[in-house]
Amino acid sequence: MVSREHKRPATPLHEKFQLLRSITNSHALNKTSIIVDASKYIEELKQKVERLNRDIASTAQNSAAQTLLPVVTVETLEKGFLVNVFSETSCPGLLVSILEAFEELGLNVHDASVSCTDRFQLEAVGGEDEEQVESIDAQVVKQAVMQAIKNWSESISQ
Repeated sequence: MVSREHKRPATPLHEKFQLLRSITNSHALNKTSIIVDASKYIEELKQKVERLNRDIASTAQNSAAQTLLPVVTVETLEKGFLVNVFSETSCPGLLVSILEAFEELGLNVHDASVSCTDRFQLEAVGGEDEEQVESIDAQVVKQAVMQAIKNWSESISQ
């Protein structure tokens, strides 16, 4: 005698349930349980997609913020500093902020080249006031310029 399984071929619907069962890693045997497991699996996938979208948005915001801030380099010269500030974007008002930082440090600008049209580029040679008692370090100048950029950036985002 032949068993019932061998008598009738698997229906397309039965094959689809088995496929759904394998895709969702379900161990269920009846159709209702397979559908419940598939529903849970879909919810888990939705949560993963939402989490990934949040991560992507966060990464995009961080990288956008980093690319918007100008790059600053400060080199010590024989009598003063060479300050370079560069940004791929135009930065209206940034030059004023940087010059105010120079003034607060007591640096005189001896020579400067500035471009503010499509991008921002500043190359300035500055030296300390003759009357200044304490000598300024290149790192202090860089930190002051970076703080000026941060203050400028916060003022434009408000």
